[in-house]
Amino acid sequence: MDQSLYSKCLVILSVMGMIGTSSAAYAGGPWRRASATFYGDETARETMGGACGYGNLWNSGYGAATSALSTVLFNDGYSCGQCFQIRCVSSPNCYYGSPATVVTATNICPPNWGQNSNNGGWCNPPRAHFDLTKPAFMKIANWKAGIIPISYRRVACKRTGGIRFKFEGNGYWLLVYVMNVGGAGDIKTMAVKGSRTNWINMSHNWGASYQAFSSLYGQSLSFRLTSYTTRQTIYAWNAAPASWSAGQTYKSNANFS
Repeated sequence: MDQSLYSKCLVILSVMGMIGTSSAAYAGGPWRRASATFYGDETARETMGGACGYGNLWNSGYGAATSALSTVLFNDGYSCGQCFQIRCVSSPNCYYGSPATVVTATNICPPNWGQNSNNGGWCNPPRAHFDLTKPAFMKIANWKAGIIPISYRRVACKRTGGIRFKFEGNGYWLLVYVMNVGGAGDIKTMAVKGSRTNWINMSHNWGASYQAFSSLYGQSLSFRLTSYTTRQTIYAWNAAPASWSAGQTYKSNANFS
């Protein structure tokens, strides 16, 4: 092979490796059965925050189209950010035509061991259950029903812009909340690279947060992220400037498809 052509091929392969191990868009999953309730009122104020750590869901870009998941669906927080299409089925409380709506997982619905799984303990294992915001519930059924049977499936998350990183911690411990994730919406593993360091693997803290025990102050930071569902890997280069600080959120140009 011509040396010039060989060099060009190496460059192309290198770029492909930088943008990810797979460029295929997430296609979603099959329909399954579950049940759904709601919490809070029409303003969705009571649903702000949540176990995933997204904070104010309006500021994080998720709004009121969110849900808490039962333990089996929450999957120790690895389901944070996933998107689900849901519709009410087999109930007189379903709206005509069984319309569907899409919600993002932002919280956990904990078990209630004091209640039977079929009478109040809706989020007890092994039940698949969605505790929706009231605005989301009202898109598919009469809210007076309280609880409804549903069909649900995973769908691709359609996000605007790149992945966002909210920083917490101190000079020796960096805690990062990962938000606005497109594609499958979830994160399996994450690593950080300072402008003066090699790649440092981050451990899963809880929900949508990952941590690194290293001194990274005064360095611009890049991130390597791998999707839990698709195993696609992408890089968010120079996502935070050298002047980064805890309590701030930084936007990247990278996202999953």
